Amino acid sequence: MRRLLPLLLLLLGPALPAAAATPTPASDAFPYTLHTDTLPNGLTVVRVPYPSSGIIAYVTVVRVGSRNEVEPGRTGFAHFFEHMMFKGTKTHPEGERERILGNFGYDDNAFTTDDITLYYSYGPTAGLPQLIEIEADRFRNLEYSEPSFQTEALAVLGEYHKNAAAPFLKMEEELNAAAFTRHTYQHTTMGFYKDIQAMPQAYDYSRTFFERWYTPDNTLLFIIGDFDDARVMELVRQHYGPWDRKAAQVNVPAEPPQKGARTAHIDWPQPTQPRQVIAWRTPSAGTSLADAAIQTLLVDYLAGPTSPAYKTLVLDKQLVESIGSDYSEHRDPHLFTLTATLKDERHRDAVRKTLLQEVSRLAAGRVDAARLKAIQDHARYGALMALETPRDVGIQLGWYAGVTGSPDGFQRHLQSLPKVTPAQLSNFTKRYLTANKLILLSLTPKTDAQGGTK
Repeated sequence: MRRLLPLLLLLLGPALPAAAATPTPASDAFPYTLHTDTLPNGLTVVRVPYPSSGIIAYVTVVRVGSRNEVEPGRTGFAHFFEHMMFKGTKTHPEGERERILGNFGYDDNAFTTDDITLYYSYGPTAGLPQLIEIEADRFRNLEYSEPSFQTEALAVLGEYHKNAAAPFLKMEEELNAAAFTRHTYQHTTMGFYKDIQAMPQAYDYSRTFFERWYTPDNTLLFIIGDFDDARVMELVRQHYGPWDRKAAQVNVPAEPPQKGARTAHIDWPQPTQPRQVIAWRTPSAGTSLADAAIQTLLVDYLAGPTSPAYKTLVLDKQLVESIGSDYSEHRDPHLFTLTATLKDERHRDAVRKTLLQEVSRLAAGRVDAARLKAIQDHARYGALMALETPRDVGIQLGWYAGVTGSPDGFQRHLQSLPKVTPAQLSNFTKRYLTANKLILLSLTPKTDAQGGTK
């Protein structure tokens, strides 16, 4: 699997705004300058000079994920295409791309989320001219046979079986099913199992999917590191300029308001630790980075190592192995979660009560302003300290650009973090983390359900 291991009708189509040809300057929030141009075909090209002598990162973000999979029976294709994009072209048949990039020593990978598919190559500037030509070729001219397609479809089915052997995929499936009744976030990035089983018969549709979403106006290209900007843009225009497809327009069903708490439960057939997820549907980063910043801070405020819940559940009473959150930024309204891995099934009620009490305190306006400030500083500086290589910068820029549609989404997110006030944190919690919007997911291992030990 080529995947990186680090939720009315909305119009989904060629939504990338025309980027300005002027640079986005470095600042305290983000110390690197972005030079952005948009080609006539709609491709957004962002160059970021970075002090990495002789090294570059090359990141391509396509704004397609499981969110885009609106047709019944066709889920999982965004993730599937992450695999297919390495199958070659007529100019560079399968295996040739990897041979050329391997000779230069490039690290090459990709991953798919609910909202984006991101591809990156990381290596020497000396190979950049060849890399630009090869990448433009595969995004314009991907070629694969039906037998190759069918073989890869079976590989994806095997990947599903492997992931299904651990609790996490089943938990994600059950939580999504409980949270979403109409929106395409109802299915995971891998897709519904029955759709994955049927993929080998969907060769013709796969070509439609590629033509529909792998288009210049639905793609952002980031080049970070040590390079000659004028020469890079000359090569980009030469090789990407003829790419002329336009992104499709489809309607993603909006999720109706939730009317009352929902629950889901999993009886896991193998020994493992009991788990608890508490979730609420919350606003998207795609429409409000201010709301995304609040939720980023809520993770640590409610379940981080300085939180009262952590002190009670992990340190003092030792009822859990860990608490945390699976929150991540999404293009449409998704989920804010609190998670707990329990030491014993008997402690489930006490753990859930403790976490919900902390939510209630915050909603009531009881905010520790000093602790919030420390969390804000840690979040901001932690994000900046994680930008150790051009690849780190490119993946962060690509992730936020894919979700927000704006090349400077990551910078604006970092700028939003210190602006969150105690009142905003409390008001957000009071508005969205409510009892009638609650979704509870529990997982009980078979041995615990029968009264045994884990």
